[in-house]
Amino acid sequence: MSGLALKPDELDVSHGPILYLEGINLSFDGFKALNNLSLYIDAGELRCVIGPNGAGKTTMMDVITGKTRPDSGSVFFGQTIDLLKMDEAAVARAGICRKFQKPTVFEALSVFENLELALAVDKTVWKTLFAKLNGIQRDRIDEVLAIIGLTEQRSRPAGVLSHGQKQWLEIGMLLMQDPKVMLVDEPVAGMTHQEIERTAELLLSLRGERSIVVVEHDMEFVRTIASRVTVLHEGSVLTEGTMDEVQNDPRVIQVYLGG
Repeated sequence: MSGLALKPDELDVSHGPILYLEGINLSFDGFKALNNLSLYIDAGELRCVIGPNGAGKTTMMDVITGKTRPDSGSVFFGQTIDLLKMDEAAVARAGICRKFQKPTVFEALSVFENLELALAVDKTVWKTLFAKLNGIQRDRIDEVLAIIGLTEQRSRPAGVLSHGQKQWLEIGMLLMQDPKVMLVDEPVAGMTHQEIERTAELLLSLRGERSIVVVEHDMEFVRTIASRVTVLHEGSVLTEGTMDEVQNDPRVIQVYLGG
């Protein structure tokens, strides 16, 4: 490494996790949504987060992305970027993107145009309306189309895609922004068996190049993709480990998996 000092907003993953939450507490009208939550995600890791409804999974993602401010605790991106000092737009620009459960694609536009709009470039109205893609940008869209398996659908309106294809397109829209961390909320809800298999392949193919945190209820899907699983319960980490370790933990069986 060079002796140059890092800028305050430069991502530093030279040691330690790429994303960490420590001692996060958050209450809503007396309800403890997050209770001394600590979570550490390594660079290139694909982590699954499971837990019963109300465990704090969505609230955790709200805190990471700047949508919600905790009462106490710290959230850092790498060693130097304090996410609690940033709003949602700044967190996204820093390299953390979120995919919600329901796909939010522009249905009247083509698949290609959806990816074009998602490019991590100046989004002012003037530049968006009058910009022409350069060769590098076109190559990147073609690359993402291949990754998400929608090359043959590139000219089709997004509105005619299947539910699974819309989910893949939205993942592609995140990839166009070149995130370092992707937060993915229940990606296979409502999918066919074949679509679930394809989604597993897609997420596994992205592992290593970026960190991915998947919140999901489908345990077979989690088993397919996760090397490490975190179980949340009542706003805290109940346990972490492999899927086998988690499924055989008596505490998990009691609160979540139902024996």
